[in-house]
Amino acid sequence: MAPAVHHRTATVDGLEVFYREAGDPKTPAVVLLHGFPTSSHMFRRLIPALADRYHVIAPDHIGFGQSAMPAPRDFPYTFDALTDVTSGLLQHLGVDRFAMYVQDYGAPIGWRLALRDPDRITAIITQNGNAYEEGFVKPFWDGLFAYAEAPGPQTEAAVRGALTPESIRWQYVNGVADPSLVSPDNWVHDLALLDRPGNDEIQLRLFRDYATNVDLYPKVHRYFRESRVPLLAVWGANDEIFGPAGAEAFRRDLPDAEIHLIDTGHFALETHLDPIADHIRAFLTRTLP
Repeated sequence: MAPAVHHRTATVDGLEVFYREAGDPKTPAVVLLHGFPTSSHMFRRLIPALADRYHVIAPDHIGFGQSAMPAPRDFPYTFDALTDVTSGLLQHLGVDRFAMYVQDYGAPIGWRLALRDPDRITAIITQNGNAYEEGFVKPFWDGLFAYAEAPGPQTEAAVRGALTPESIRWQYVNGVADPSLVSPDNWVHDLALLDRPGNDEIQLRLFRDYATNVDLYPKVHRYFRESRVPLLAVWGANDEIFGPAGAEAFRRDLPDAEIHLIDTGHFALETHLDPIADHIRAFLTRTLP
């Protein structure tokens, strides 16, 4: 029987945070941090695959999924602010130490958690969760960085293109050998949430803040070198957002990093759940007490 997955909410700094939770709280914690434009929905099949051994927690970031979506005037949509809420949720749940799985936006949130308190992080799994400039694939990022540097009508059109149905579907099927393996429920679900009134401005705020993540990279690299944190990269090798060079780069600062390049795209769990879960289980068995 698969472990039961609970769908819960907690109040953090006055905001309702939705999270999926499974497994025994007495076992080692594994925190799953999702990316753009999705939510903890991306982990719906991975959670039960890990929860027989681990306490698995997958929150929706503020402005995403089922979590609160305050207007930008009421919440500073920055990666620092999203990290504050994630940290508050873990404190609320009594999770002191944890391994983390980071993907896309989940990576800069995870890196900030590690920099704030390195001793809390027991291990890292990164699935197309970038920490090196080599990982950025042109031309996807050119428009975003131009907008972050000089927000305005001339640069905004390119980044608004990332919110269209065509672009969201592309993120799921690009680089996938057999797109029929990817359920369209994914982009239909994401688009329904992105299309909520006011959510476009939330996403634009985060696009404008993205350059702060790159500025943080030297500190992240120092953290890797000093902590020697165990790291597993399970990476969609055909991703044209965060390319495989971003996975290989982890060995520069973590020579013992375990890296697997998988023949798929950005949302690798959609097509390669079983091999990724196997890699994670073997990695955590070796690295966690």
